Amino acid sequence: MALLLFVTVVVVIMAGYPVAFTLAGVSLLFALGGAALGLFEPGFLNAIPSRIYGIITNETLIAVPVFVFMGVVLQKSRLADDLLLAGADLLRRMSGGLGISVVLIGALLAATTGIVGATVTTMGLLSLPAMLQRGYHPAIACGTICTAGTLGQIIPPSLVLVLLGDVLSSAYQQAQLQQGIFSPDTVSVADLFAGALVPGVLLIVLYSAWLFAAAL
Repeated sequence: MALLLFVTVVVVIMAGYPVAFTLAGVSLLFALGGAALGLFEPGFLNAIPSRIYGIITNETLIAVPVFVFMGVVLQKSRLADDLLLAGADLLRRMSGGLGISVVLIGALLAATTGIVGATVTTMGLLSLPAMLQRGYHPAIACGTICTAGTLGQIIPPSLVLVLLGDVLSSAYQQAQLQQGIFSPDTVSVADLFAGALVPGVLLIVLYSAWLFAAAL
């Protein structure tokens, strides 16, 4: 049942339906079908309103729509475009300067928006033609843009870390309670941000060093 649900979600998304409606609609249809076949307890559906209310009142998850809004503002105001062009001009005399500029600006956008979509879209539209014109191999150009965009998954603040922090905090508390620890510690989003900072900076340095060496 779980595998069929996953395959159905992928097929419906590939067909062009919005992700939000696909996830909700397919899950509800499978719940109704499972209840008809005796594979799903329909009483669980009664918990949906309380779950929705709990998510809305969760102070940690408030950061998610704010980050998305910030990314949209950067994209629509073309501030990200100006950052990329300024970085390219600043590093134009360095070997692999344009690629390094893409990585640095991608990291900056990742740290301010926390999302991948805005970064990859902006970088792809602006930097890919410029990198190809300057003789970058298409594979290197596309790889640089993708790696710069995915830095938003790890460099704080990150939407993934915000969501992961909310889940881990609850799971860690439950695990401690099951062990008999009735004053459990929590894993906060700030702890995850602190733990991801050094790996994120290390990735930026390694990407930049590789682009510098490849352009020599």
